[in-house]
Parts: sequence; C-alpha cells; structure tokens
Amino acid sequence: MQGDQVAAFEKRFAEMHGCKHGIAVANGTVSLRICLMAAGIEADDEVIVPPYTFVSTATAVIEANAIPVFVDIDLNTFNLDPAQIETALTPRTRAIIPVHFAGQPAAMDEIMKIAQRRNLIVIEDAAHAPGAMLGNRSAGAWGHFGSFSFQSSKNLTSGEGGFITTHDDAFAESCRSIQSCGRRPGGLWYEHHVIAGNYRLGEFQGAILNAQLDRLARQTERRDLNGQYLAARLAKLPGIFPQQRPRECARHSYHLFMLRLDARAFGLSRAAVLQALTAEGIPCSGGYGLSLPAQPLFRNKAFGPYLPKSRSRLNYARVQVPNSDLICRDQCIWLEQSLLLGPRGDMNDIANAFEKVFENRRQLPPDLSSPAA
Repeated sequence: MQGDQVAAFEKRFAEMHGCKHGIAVANGTVSLRICLMAAGIEADDEVIVPPYTFVSTATAVIEANAIPVFVDIDLNTFNLDPAQIETALTPRTRAIIPVHFAGQPAAMDEIMKIAQRRNLIVIEDAAHAPGAMLGNRSAGAWGHFGSFSFQSSKNLTSGEGGFITTHDDAFAESCRSIQSCGRRPGGLWYEHHVIAGNYRLGEFQGAILNAQLDRLARQTERRDLNGQYLAARLAKLPGIFPQQRPRECARHSYHLFMLRLDARAFGLSRAAVLQALTAEGIPCSGGYGLSLPAQPLFRNKAFGPYLPKSRSRLNYARVQVPNSDLICRDQCIWLEQSLLLGPRGDMNDIANAFEKVFENRRQLPPDLSSPAA
C-alpha cells in the first residue's frame, strides 16, 4: 500500500524533471529492470550500455534475460559515445541505456535520433543526475524512461531507493504494476496480472526524500558553480583534463567531479598523484578499476539462471573499449560530491593542492611501483 509521503514525493520529483509520471521503487537497480520489463524487452534481445558505469546498469539487463552490448565512452565526457552506437546495432538490438555519468547528461539529442531511426527504447540511467539539465530539458525526460537512485552516496538520498520517470501512460501503468506484485492501479488487491515482485519504496524513505528535496535545488546550484570554478582552475595545469562539459549542458548535478590525468604531461603517475593529494587532505580515488567487460562476472559468464541459451555465443573477453580501459587503468581521478558543497575557499584548497603536487613533482616518485630516481 502506497502512503502519503511516497505519493507526494512521486508527484514532486516527476514535476521537477518535467515528466508526466513518476514511480518510486526500492532501489536504482530495480528501477532499470522494471523499465526493461515494462518496455517488453525479451530473452536474447540486445541492449546497448556503456562499459564505464556501475555494474547494475548491465546486470539489470541480464536479469531481464537480455544481452548487454558494450559501446565505448567518449574519452572527454565519460559518457556513451553516440558515434560508436551505430556500429554495434544488430537486428536483435531493442534498447539503449545511456548513463549521465557523474551528473553530466549524455548526448541525448544524438542518441534519441539514432533510437527513433531504429525504433529503439531509450532508458536513461540518471542515477547520478537528479536536477541535471541538457538544454531546457531535465535528465530523465528525454528517453522513454528515466531511472534514478537514492542510494547512500547519491546527491538525493534515503539510504536506499529508486525512481522511474516516463511520459507514456501505458509504460507508467506497466511500471506501477511490476512495482507492486503485478497488481493493476485501481484493481483488486489480490488480483495479479504479470510476473512481478514487491519493489515499492517505504513510507519512511519517502518522508526523508521529501525533506531532502526541499534543499536539492540550492545544493545542486552550489555544486554546479563550484564544479565549474574548480574545473577552470585545474584545466590550467598540464595534463589535467576535467570532464568536458558540452555547451548544451545547462546544469551538471556533480555527483562526482571527474578528471583525466595524462601522466606524461603532468610528470607523475596517477598513483603518485592520488597519494600526494591524500597527504594534502584531499579525499580522492581512481574510481573504477576495471571496465565492465573485464569484470570476472562477464568474463566468466557468471549469470546464474539468466541467459542460458546465449552463453555459448557471448565472449566478453573480445570486447574492445579502449577509452574506458585507459581511464580505468591510468587516468581517471574522482572527487566526491560532498566536497563541492563547501564554500569557494574549499575549491581553492583543492586546486592549490593539485598545483602544489605539480610544482613539487620532481621531488616525488614518478611511479609508486618503482623506487624514486
């Protein structure tokens, strides 16, 4: 039974993103799977996903008995590269899941044109992107579905939770039914129409999200301004490339502040830079260590009961995603969203730390795997 807090949040969050319908669910992984089921994705259908994303973007596809097909990212934006999508399409392709990575919307105009030509479903993985905008349209309002996450690390959080947006009445009704044990809205409580589960969001979480939503706009604006300022300062250093922001990106939600490090130009390896920044009091990480096709889950086809007929023809070891592999292996640095909620002085502290590391690069080991020269 859906309570008042969840119902109020569904209405507010959907309206904020300019979407006709909003359905709150248990988590972001479930939201992707429900979207795939509601869209009618069937066994052995293929779904385009990027290789640089949390594993759930792809495992939700497998749990829907469909096949994730990995298409590389743009090295500068960290998002799915539309130019590479066409070459990956086959007669079995049914859907595309672009990820708005770090809170920067993907190239949705180009992706939607491809989808319209090929009659494909588009499910936006907007787990990082509440409040983000591309042009005058919000993340989650471009495709047939939008999928959000309210897990504990997210900008808008209830510890766990997820959300689905759509403009389509039939898709919304299907999502609502799958979310609630196969019931139909307005139907009998013990009348079940499709295979489903209990994926509803709890009332306590709804109350938390309503309280958090009151301050999301202010926090997003602060993150966006701080992110732009920090990117402008860091871009002045040799070998530092902050996530490239397209002109059309009207608002970046900055779930993460992302940058690439060219070790040759900067004069230090990523490992050395991360250690030096940590010593300066700047929390940072290298992010994902492996592209999804390189994960043991995919290399070993450890899919449990899913895709039994497809395993013989799947070979993820042969998938080539050089841009994703490069940033995983050598280049990417993540700063978490909480850092961008501070005052301008905090941004200067972060930039000053990068500058200090660069200025003293010759006194530091160039590669922590080797002794200092």
